[in-house]
Amino acid sequence: MFKGSIVALVTPFKNNRVDEKKLSELVEFHIKKGTDGILPCGTTGESPTLSHEEHKRVVEVCIEAAAGRIPVIAGTGSNSTAEAIELTKHAAKAGADAALVVTPYYNKPTQKGLYLHFKAIADAVDIPIILYNIAGRTARNIETPTVAKLAYDCKNIIGVKEASGSLDQMQAVKLACPKDFLLISGDDALTLPILSVGGVGVISVVANIIPSDTAKVIKLFEQGNIKEARRLHFKMLPLIKAMFLETNPIPVKKAMDILGLCSSKLRLPLCDMSGENTKKLKTALREYGVLK
Repeated sequence: MFKGSIVALVTPFKNNRVDEKKLSELVEFHIKKGTDGILPCGTTGESPTLSHEEHKRVVEVCIEAAAGRIPVIAGTGSNSTAEAIELTKHAAKAGADAALVVTPYYNKPTQKGLYLHFKAIADAVDIPIILYNIAGRTARNIETPTVAKLAYDCKNIIGVKEASGSLDQMQAVKLACPKDFLLISGDDALTLPILSVGGVGVISVVANIIPSDTAKVIKLFEQGNIKEARRLHFKMLPLIKAMFLETNPIPVKKAMDILGLCSSKLRLPLCDMSGENTKKLKTALREYGVLK
């Protein structure tokens, strides 16, 4: 159920409020383009600047728009265990199919603290939990023994979104965890390599603008057409790199604005993309073929 191309959906704003109509339209857009799952309120969805009320409403709107056609995995993580439990309970009650829970950031817990944090969340709900390991943003890596202990001790912790950048660690996770534990790429540039070591898909930034091709790479790999999957992967790489010319989601929102998909409006402390990088982004979009 939780495999293929899962879009880390942007949160569209209008007059500094969540644009619920556009959010619903984006969910519909992704369903039509073959995206396999929706992730609201992740990093790309600017979750740190959403109020609790907005966060919950974004999850609800996506669930309502998806209407059971594709799974919705709600981002519900926090550096406060109590807050993460509250958001995860809400996601479960609203009808989310799973929750993505990021490593607690800023307070830098020990591995024991990480274990206790994730276990407390898993014990509080019945829906599946996917860990989100991204030390570059959280200052803490969920080490493989901790992931494995959680996987064996908590029946509803079913996988990990790996954004450590380390294929060594990802392979270690595959070896240490149950065979059905899901390894999901958290980095578009590593999706194909991760598939080759047992990964099941990607939670993707670039899928916001090229959903069909992001899903196609994974389907081609699953069909055994490795040559064509590799060709498309290498074609996508320059555009993927352009998504990180500045802090995510600044470039992807600018790209969506350029392509007429939604406004590029962000919330401070994120700000509009520089003119120089906007030119580079437009060049990448033109070279890929999505902008004339």
